[in-house]
Amino acid sequence: MLLDASESQLVLVDYQARLMPAIFDGPEVVANALRLARLAKLLDVPAFGTEQNPDKLGSNLPELRELCSKTLSKMHFSAVADGLADWLRPPVRPGGGNARSLPRHLQKAAAAPAADRSTIVLAGCEAHVCLLQTALEIIEQEFDVWVVTDACSSRTERNRDAAFDRLAGAGAELVTTEMVAFEWLRSAQHPAFRDVQALIK
Repeated sequence: MLLDASESQLVLVDYQARLMPAIFDGPEVVANALRLARLAKLLDVPAFGTEQNPDKLGSNLPELRELCSKTLSKMHFSAVADGLADWLRPPVRPGGGNARSLPRHLQKAAAAPAADRSTIVLAGCEAHVCLLQTALEIIEQEFDVWVVTDACSSRTERNRDAAFDRLAGAGAELVTTEMVAFEWLRSAQHPAFRDVQALIK
């Protein structure tokens, strides 16, 4: 199974200014998160951010924050507990009521449901806390979760790797930034191919 840009949403978890200096391989992780956010923008993939207790840890890095359509401020380690799943799910359309309540020519046509994007591409920090708990709860919400390993980390390599082991065991797909890029593109004939190639290089 390959990623499909038209079915994907990107979630970037807690790339906060006060946290990143303590993160293992922090500069590389941030660079890949920025690549993911720019790829999402090029390929019309909705992108969201989260921030853990921003009053204490600060906001996400500004260059990353501006590439996300919305950023969720949270206090729980899992962003799902603070409402992330509601952002990822298409809104439920209210029913039209009793068909006999209005003459047919006055009844509104049923609205088409919002596009269902059930694949969540997820990256962030710390991998063994906020990323892990968010991913596990998104899986419980019956989304497909793809974790971008080279855009994730923790303060220690051991904690990061333990998170990846647990995520794989829970059914998350583990991928890299370049895997996401080329699966979203699918072909060198894609109109955005050169722009994406420039981001990767």
